[in-house]
Amino acid sequence: MQSIIIEDKAYIRKGLLNLLELIETDVKVVGECESVKEAVVVANACKPELIFLDINLTDGNAFEFLEQTEHLKFKVIFITAYEEFALKALKMGAVDYLLKPVDVEELKIALHKVKQFSVSEQKQKINVAKKVWQNQDDKLILSLQDSFQVVDLNELMFCESDKGYTTFYCNDGKKHLVSKTLKEFEERLTDANFTRPHQSFMVNLKYIDKYDKSGVIHLKNGKKIPVSSRKKEQFVTAFLSKNTD
Repeated sequence: MQSIIIEDKAYIRKGLLNLLELIETDVKVVGECESVKEAVVVANACKPELIFLDINLTDGNAFEFLEQTEHLKFKVIFITAYEEFALKALKMGAVDYLLKPVDVEELKIALHKVKQFSVSEQKQKINVAKKVWQNQDDKLILSLQDSFQVVDLNELMFCESDKGYTTFYCNDGKKHLVSKTLKEFEERLTDANFTRPHQSFMVNLKYIDKYDKSGVIHLKNGKKIPVSSRKKEQFVTAFLSKNTD
């Protein structure tokens, strides 16, 4: 696979080159760049099959480069420092990435995974990551079996998990099933006014009608959600705080 490395730090580029030589992969690096402007020129000239792409570059970011080279057909493995928001975007899009400094075993895994998808399939995944990157705070993008579903968090009533799957229940009666655990969404939903009163549920506080002290939440649509004994104090604090502001 003809490849280029787009990374603004020379020592990272050198380290990645050394690792690629070490594992004797079929990847051949034919170009190196450190900026969006330079990378667009090199990509158009080389027409690579694979690009190692840093998220933050000297004159822009990875998604700006991808917009300017949308006509080209290549796969991408992102490179990023441990930046919470960048990682959140990549994880939500299920896109392959390498953390700096690059680890040889992680590189092997990423190379294996990136070969499993077509260019068009990966572009779909990257588009999801881009939307998250653009900080659509009131939206959640779910990867369903055959599509990507945008969910307005203001219209999401609650989530229920069961055996590695999570179902999202919306105010309009629609529901969406994803093959991820509730834990993978907990941080994002907590930031959006949700609480986790039970291991199997996360609830949007704005849709709670009342709470029975016996340990049952009544939602405005009539749905009843249990509150576990060990999460009761935490839930009551969140519930009272929301309703006494």
